[in-house]
Amino acid sequence: MEKSDLLKIEPVLDEYASTPGSLITILQKTQDIYGYIPKDVMYHIAERTGTTPARVMGVATFYSQFRLRPVGKYLIMLCQGTACHVNGSEKIAAAITNELGISDGETTEDGLFSLKNVACLGCCSLSPVMMINGETYGRLTPDKAVDILRSLRKESENK
Repeated sequence: MEKSDLLKIEPVLDEYASTPGSLITILQKTQDIYGYIPKDVMYHIAERTGTTPARVMGVATFYSQFRLRPVGKYLIMLCQGTACHVNGSEKIAAAITNELGISDGETTEDGLFSLKNVACLGCCSLSPVMMINGETYGRLTPDKAVDILRSLRKESENK
């Protein structure tokens, strides 16, 4: 099993471990700290909250907001809502998959990009749209999406 720095989560557990009904809050804060929810941290949460690892895992896997694997440096959230779908989001997804070699829920081998299809980003007037690390890119075409990814890769290489 992986070895995470459990000291990072201690302030959260000190505050919430004894509060009934706080497991989702603990998991949200855990993901904020680590970027995802490591397996060994789930066991630690179970121990500190007096519940079972199965219950912690059950909650973490039930809600789509939680990630159980690390994400890339750039998290691409590609909108698949109605407006985006009608305006070609599937072509954008295909271009991203072709360029990066990953599909929804996957991360590139170099750990640079992760792709997550989402139901709606709330930017329908910009459709099709994707968000990368909080920055919105709208009125996408397959070529424009690929250019954005290549620019981010180049930027990352120059750092």
